[in-house]
Amino acid sequence: MPAYNAEKTLEDTYNEIPHDIVDEVIVVDDASVDKTVEVAKRLGIKYIIKHERNQGYGGNQKTCYDKALSHGADIIIMVHPDYQYTPKLIPAMACILNSNIYQAVLASRILGKGALRGGMPLYKYLFNRILTFTQNLIIGEKLSEYHTGYRAFTKEVLGTINYHENSDDFVFDNQMLSQILFHGFKIAEISCPTKYFENASSINLGRSVKYGLGVLKTSFQYRFQKWGAAQYGIYKRR
Repeated sequence: MPAYNAEKTLEDTYNEIPHDIVDEVIVVDDASVDKTVEVAKRLGIKYIIKHERNQGYGGNQKTCYDKALSHGADIIIMVHPDYQYTPKLIPAMACILNSNIYQAVLASRILGKGALRGGMPLYKYLFNRILTFTQNLIIGEKLSEYHTGYRAFTKEVLGTINYHENSDDFVFDNQMLSQILFHGFKIAEISCPTKYFENASSINLGRSVKYGLGVLKTSFQYRFQKWGAAQYGIYKRR
């Protein structure tokens, strides 16, 4: 769980984790100014890492995945501790990966009608749909959503893609997906409800525009690399 100022939602998220199948929970606190770490300790979470300075959303995930791999994890699931996504889907995601048919799973807010019903602002929904449509055209895939923050991976995926070369900002997520697809791994999707409320994390319009431009850049880099017209470090194997 990549955490930032999640003291009000971490416990609700943690309590929905199916602890009968989850071996370890890792919380990486990205220099929060609230009591996220204190709440994590009170919950008895064994692995808590606190960044002394803020390293960004992508930088936080890098620490999360490094820690999971160092502990020999076979299946790694990333869920935000802001309680926007329910951890109750973890068994389904893990089961898909355990089948050895897919190597990554995305919990999509767009499959079904969960996004708008869950309170996603209309402009974010439209922004999501337009970006996803454009990315599918450029990359040549048919994903319903590239922008969910609820994802699961096998250790083979994280051991192959060069995620340390990715941005420390929000576009990290899209770079990861482009790397996964570039290296030939298969991605499954399941429908996921979502909740938008006061304490759920979100980015403002300015950051959203910056993110969108970064997403388009990533998609074109993927296509140019596939065509052999350019070489980018993010597509090198670890």
